[in-house]
Amino acid sequence: MTDPKPSRVRGPYAKSAQRASDILDAATTVFATHGYTGGSLRDIARQLDLSLTSIVHHFGTKYELLEAVLERADQTTNGNQEFDFDAACTERGVVAATLERVQSSLERPELLRLFAILAAESSAPTHAAHDWFVTRYRRKIEDLTQAFAFDQQQGRIHEDRDPQMLSRLLIATWDGIQLQWLIDPSHDMNTAMQAFFNWKMPEAVEN
Repeated sequence: MTDPKPSRVRGPYAKSAQRASDILDAATTVFATHGYTGGSLRDIARQLDLSLTSIVHHFGTKYELLEAVLERADQTTNGNQEFDFDAACTERGVVAATLERVQSSLERPELLRLFAILAAESSAPTHAAHDWFVTRYRRKIEDLTQAFAFDQQQGRIHEDRDPQMLSRLLIATWDGIQLQWLIDPSHDMNTAMQAFFNWKMPEAVEN
C-alpha cells in the first residue's frame, strides 16, 4: 500500500490566504504612497475592487493591517521571500550579511519607502505605529549588538570596539543611505555601505 500523496491547500482556505496576501500587497502600496494617516482602508479596498467588509474580515482594523504589513516587510526581501538576517550574521558576519541585505533592498523600493514614511510619521508618540517602531529599533540594536559581539569572538572585529555603538551607527547609516537612494536612485547604496565598513571596521571587511 502506497502512502497517500500530501494534499495541497485548496478551496476556501487557499483562496482566503491569497486574498490576505493581495490585501497586504495593496496596503503596502497605499501606506508607502500616503503614509498610515493619509491612506485608508477604502483606498486599499478600491485597489482590489473589494468591499470594506472584506478587508475588515481579514484584518479587523486598520492598525492590525498596518502591523501585518510591517511585520511581513521586516522579515522579507521583496515582500514574499524570507531573508534570515540573524543566520547570515552568524555564518558570514555582520558586514557580509548587511551587504547581502542591501543588495536585496534594491529590488524592493516600495517596502523601503514604506518604512521611511512610517518611521518618520511614528516619531510622534500619538501615532498608531509609534510603539511598534520603538520596539523594532530596540530589538534591532540588541540583535546587532549580539551579532557584533559574536564577530568579536570569531576574530572578525577588533575586541576594543563597542558592539552597541557599532549597532547604532550601522542602523543610522543604513537608514540614511536608504533614504538618499529612495530620493535619488543614482546614489549607489552598495558603494556607500561598503565605504562605511571600510572606514569604521576595515578588519571585518578584510575577513
